Amino acid sequence: MSQHAATDTALDPAAVASPHAADLIPAGTAMDAVTLYVGDLDAMTAYYRDVLLLEVLDVAAPAEAVLAVQASATVVLGRSWTPLVILRHTPGLPTPRRGEAGLFHTAILFPTEADLAVTVASIAARAPGTFAGSADHVVSKAFYFTDPEGNGIELYWDRSRADWTWVDGAVTMGSLALDPNAFLREHLTDTALEEPGDAVVGHVHLSVGDVPSARAFYVDALGFEVTAQWHGALFVAAGGYHHHLAMNTWNSAGAGPRASSLGLGEVAIVVPTADDVAALTGRLAHHRVAVRDDGAAVSFEDPWRNQIRVSAQG
Repeated sequence: MSQHAATDTALDPAAVASPHAADLIPAGTAMDAVTLYVGDLDAMTAYYRDVLLLEVLDVAAPAEAVLAVQASATVVLGRSWTPLVILRHTPGLPTPRRGEAGLFHTAILFPTEADLAVTVASIAARAPGTFAGSADHVVSKAFYFTDPEGNGIELYWDRSRADWTWVDGAVTMGSLALDPNAFLREHLTDTALEEPGDAVVGHVHLSVGDVPSARAFYVDALGFEVTAQWHGALFVAAGGYHHHLAMNTWNSAGAGPRASSLGLGEVAIVVPTADDVAALTGRLAHHRVAVRDDGAAVSFEDPWRNQIRVSAQG
């Protein structure tokens, strides 16, 4: 959710509706690693590896660059062999202009509060200036950061789904105060510090030009269900999650298609089966969205030229 100061404003369930069941993206849908185009690969790798405590899972580089991260390299980072962030070195691209569409944040989900606390404590010790805020979102507890090239990051933990409240098809979320120091005092344990736990990409939050176009694309065409709307933001999900994707206009109202730039390279989504990919491709064709199929996945652009890639599990 928002990286701005926490408030106790509740989400408005008004106008939340779901598409016909036959047009829905399947309940088993999940987010995959987010690709970032980066200018300084060494600095970005160091931040995600040494500060966020992600593991380097793979480095693709020219043959002459076996011993070092150099030009044209791609670094894959994650936890327990699960990729979370892919850094692709593209030093010729400009930085994004203010007010453009693109990435608001990549949200990394931790299984326990202790696991979350370990990473928050690492950032507090190694890069405290990258802290951007924290909030209790009722369904989750979240901490926000900004990486060395300005990409937003959310680190969060979900409360049990049994504790979520739904009203007229909308999940109750908010942005309540969350004291990061109190959170660390309560949840940072010696056991958790010994070895960072698992994590996944829980959701991706995008900056877009307008909410109606985002709804037409992500709900009507892709088949996500609306779970909430709030102050210029739309939250959508599959299978009753609070949100797999969010789109807001807080910094980008009126933005048109993105120019090629550093920052967001690709949002990756995984659906359960190849049949689900085929069904999605059919929906996109019906909505006249151009799709590229490379045999392993289908790729396409949203109205702001954010790149989306969908593949089947396994």
